[in-house]
Amino acid sequence: MQKKLTLTLKSTLEALRYLIFLFFLNSIFSQQNFLNNEDIWNFEFEQKIYKSIYHFKSKSYYSTIEINNSEKKSKIVLRSYETGEIVDVILDSSSSAKIPFFTNYSFSNNERKIILETNSYPLYRRSKLAEYYIYDTQNNDIGYVFNGLIQEPFFSPDGEKVAFIYNRNLYIKFLKTNIIKQITFTGSENVLNGLADWVYEEEFGMVRAFDWNKDSDNLAYIVFDETNVPQYSMQIFGNNLYPFQYNFKYPKAGEINSSLDLKIYNLASEKTNSVDLSINTNDYYYIPRLKFSSFSNKLYIQSLNRLQNTLTLSTYELGSGKIKKIFSEKDETYVDVQEKLFLLDDENFFWLSDRSGFNHIYLVQNDGKSLKQITSGNWDVAKLLGFNNTTIYYSSSEDNSTERVIYSIGLNGKNKKAISPKAGFNGASFTSNYKYFIHTFEDKDTPLIYSLRDSKNGKLIRKILDNKALLEKLSPFNLSYKDISKITINNQEFNMWMIKPNNFNPKKKYPLLIYQYSGPGSQEVENRWSSNRDLWHQMLAQKGYVIACLDGRGTGFKGKKFKKITYGQLAKYETEDQISFAKYLSKLPYIDKNRIGIWGWSYGGLISTNCILKGNEIFSLAIAVAPVTNWRFYDTIYTERFMGLPKDNPEGYDLNSPLNFAHLLEGDYLLIHGSADDNVHLQNTMRMVEELIQNNKQFEWMIYPDKNHGIYGGNSSIHLYNKMTTFIENKL
Repeated sequence: MQKKLTLTLKSTLEALRYLIFLFFLNSIFSQQNFLNNEDIWNFEFEQKIYKSIYHFKSKSYYSTIEINNSEKKSKIVLRSYETGEIVDVILDSSSSAKIPFFTNYSFSNNERKIILETNSYPLYRRSKLAEYYIYDTQNNDIGYVFNGLIQEPFFSPDGEKVAFIYNRNLYIKFLKTNIIKQITFTGSENVLNGLADWVYEEEFGMVRAFDWNKDSDNLAYIVFDETNVPQYSMQIFGNNLYPFQYNFKYPKAGEINSSLDLKIYNLASEKTNSVDLSINTNDYYYIPRLKFSSFSNKLYIQSLNRLQNTLTLSTYELGSGKIKKIFSEKDETYVDVQEKLFLLDDENFFWLSDRSGFNHIYLVQNDGKSLKQITSGNWDVAKLLGFNNTTIYYSSSEDNSTERVIYSIGLNGKNKKAISPKAGFNGASFTSNYKYFIHTFEDKDTPLIYSLRDSKNGKLIRKILDNKALLEKLSPFNLSYKDISKITINNQEFNMWMIKPNNFNPKKKYPLLIYQYSGPGSQEVENRWSSNRDLWHQMLAQKGYVIACLDGRGTGFKGKKFKKITYGQLAKYETEDQISFAKYLSKLPYIDKNRIGIWGWSYGGLISTNCILKGNEIFSLAIAVAPVTNWRFYDTIYTERFMGLPKDNPEGYDLNSPLNFAHLLEGDYLLIHGSADDNVHLQNTMRMVEELIQNNKQFEWMIYPDKNHGIYGGNSSIHLYNKMTTFIENKL
């Protein structure tokens, strides 16, 4: 009887302890919210940003656009630098029925007229069709640039004309007379005038292929003739009874590119002349940048040979009609295009080059015969931001390759100093006179903060905007700490980050998911605020997964040798580094070595696919979204820059293609693609599927109808990330 009573008492105490534990557990969970894909991909956690900052030359003010999408209202607001107070509302769509709801704007050089963009829709990654209006701030006049959907309207320097593209032809609108003149008449399915073709847009970031001279009386433009470029066709399913074929010109590696003709149209004579590029046709195989000088009638032309290992800077004199090579940059691998040419008033210019082993700023004489190195050291200049008569401003990875710091340095290479915090990710937008700069700061724990700083010393003048409200909104979710660190594997030091569950127990074994992109010059390990993809990783950490990321060989901001080692054999070292990374992490006491997965998108999809095949002893799961599966399927400019021509490097193309290793699949593999991907074609996935089938390998796959490379629109993003989440939860 005594024994039975003791057992009953013991059972009661255990039940009581269990109830107390449940109550304690419930109190913890009641204080923490859990992320879900619906909130993440409905963009419930977006940070506030300043859109379209314009620094006035004629006033000590700056303007931004304020958009209310729900009410379809927008306005351009003028603010004081020193106080932040609204000085004026330049334009408000709700003030007049004549003013449309607009989503972007640009000023003429004299700051009197504004081009307003409305009703835009994208064509490819950067190009779009839209309706455009011109608003005159002095007489409040407003009217169409052109009564229809056009592309790339661009003010002449005198503010009296606008050049634009309609149906692949170039037009000029004369604003004083309201007359529109058509300049070209050859625009067609195969010919683009003043408008870049698909591959230029995607790989050179070029859409507008025309420019005005400083006197506004000549217009230079490139004609792209795609007649001999192979055509890619994809089926659009839509909502009608029959789908239709969408065809566009897409030159795959080794195939024919557009032929180019550089022309100059003179407004006075109404005549067009071609610039003779026959000096050395190979040197002018690509023309990725075209820009008139602000100081003379010289047209500056950046050109590349097909292998992209020689970048030539040439000038064309309007008066003499002669083209002259003034400078060239060469490399055994490839040379990067100068995003912007910074000309001084004596037409000396600044140039970014990795010829020293790291990316640095050089001052080049206007004849190209001598250059002086301005910055130096075992670190990369990330971006040249601007200059005045005495000082150059740039962002750099000098202090930490995962961060960006804003520096100033004298034109003589002396007096270098940091003018932003020496940590985190810093950006700068300078006033026209370089007295101030609008500074952006973020790090992994801090969403964007905008402030005004003094350009001479970086002194904080005032805060402009922060995202404290977003931090408060995220506070109940108790996000995991993102640990950025360095590790050494394969005799190299790499940057990595790791996210662990908040209730992390070092004695417990956790499944591991690796994320990577791995493309040439890219960077995923950065000390900056989270994207929506990062929040998805946080959601997985809440579910009990460890998430990690490594920037392997070939990625950027660690010097030329580190970045360009992958030349000629894309995916080889990147795959090796991710496999080694997984093996390294598998030895940690809290990682379950039998539950390691990897995922990536586009280039990252290629690497994740290679990893589960060539690293099948360590990876049990992989997800590939829109992967390249053979570089022969990808475009000329990108692929040949890093791989050379297929006929010259067949082994480089084939030995790193997962199509040739489908027989090695052992783990769980999910393959995802959009059927209307104009960038990485569905062909890549279909060929991978066929190889897996013929090797009798089981896998899962998902095709998103009529979705492009980004797979978004409607519920597509939510569905995609729910699909991946479920796959991970069931398989890893």
